[in-house]
Amino acid sequence: MRRLTLAGGTALGIIVGAVFFNARPAYADLPVIDFTSIAKEIQQIAILNDIVQGIQTVQSSLDSLLGANGPIASVLGNNTYGTVQQLLQEGFTQNANYSKAQVGAQEQIADASNEAMAQFDLQMRDAQIRDQQTASPTQCAALDGGVSIQAASEQSYDIGYEIARTQDWRDESLPNMPSYYGAAQGDAASSREHLGNYCDPNDVAAGLCASYSEATMDTDQSFSSLFGTGTYTTQTALNTANDYATNLIEPVAPAALRGDQLNSLTGLDAAVKRRSYNARISAAQTYVDNIVGLQSQSVPLTSAQQQYLTDANLPVPSQVSLLQSLQIESERRISDINWNAELQAMPPASVEREIATELALNDYLLFQIFKFGLEGGVINAANLAVNTEHDYLPTAPLPTPSVASSSSP
Repeated sequence: MRRLTLAGGTALGIIVGAVFFNARPAYADLPVIDFTSIAKEIQQIAILNDIVQGIQTVQSSLDSLLGANGPIASVLGNNTYGTVQQLLQEGFTQNANYSKAQVGAQEQIADASNEAMAQFDLQMRDAQIRDQQTASPTQCAALDGGVSIQAASEQSYDIGYEIARTQDWRDESLPNMPSYYGAAQGDAASSREHLGNYCDPNDVAAGLCASYSEATMDTDQSFSSLFGTGTYTTQTALNTANDYATNLIEPVAPAALRGDQLNSLTGLDAAVKRRSYNARISAAQTYVDNIVGLQSQSVPLTSAQQQYLTDANLPVPSQVSLLQSLQIESERRISDINWNAELQAMPPASVEREIATELALNDYLLFQIFKFGLEGGVINAANLAVNTEHDYLPTAPLPTPSVASSSSP
């Protein structure tokens, strides 16, 4: 109300000033008063007074509406908690605070989400590093199997070499060997070995031995004695396989050439042929002896190999041969339930390691095949040489030199 009154007075002052101070100038030589113009100005002043009064009336009406007891105040509330302006200001301020709080909360949520995702990504990376660097139990079992195979390989080679070396001495009829004094002694030694361990009903009927066993009779002549369970679990089984190999290649060695048999021209020719014979027999005998060594007990079973045999309801020996160790390592990756279950749960890095291990095992097997192929090739070459020599016929008889005896004069 007060502000509108002052505004009205100010406007009236401006109008009066404009009338009196901006009046038409009077000329000094004609001092005439224009009463008509003065009357018009006074009339305008009256109109302005009416306008000011109208404004004051509107201000009064607004004051009655916006006052503490007015109808608008009754709608907006009284001034108990402050004026409408104060309440609006506080409301807008509160809304602004809510907006800032919401923005801050969104920032905190975003920061927390980013931190959580960063932590998750870090854990995923740690898991990847773990999978890449940490060997799985399956890989450890495969490594144990590989070490076992390598150790068994050394053992089987040593056993095969020792058996082959002893057989070479026997085939060459060296001193203290059965045929050193003649083939008859070799026949007797072979018969004693058979009748003492592998007697059959015919031998008993002929009075050569007192009894026989169905489990051992003639096993020195059975192919299954060489290729049986994959491992010679006892010394008797190993001896039987060796006796079969002896009967297969050379049951009785020829008598040794000794003394005057080596001094004559005929003896020298016989010695050349005997050395050729010994070399060929050694190749054949060593090839079979290596197979015997391949199946001799060499190393203990690993835990994975024992579990595989147990799950397959197979006997679990204390030690296995190289041949059976290779067999288990190959077959358990096909039929073993535990290995297949572990394969399903392997991370990609472990699967790649398992593939690399299997490729290494495959390379090892290929090398063993290659080595035996070389030995078989030597035997084939020896057979070719024998056949060629047997089929060779001279084109013409060679002259026999004669030495004429000279008489002294």
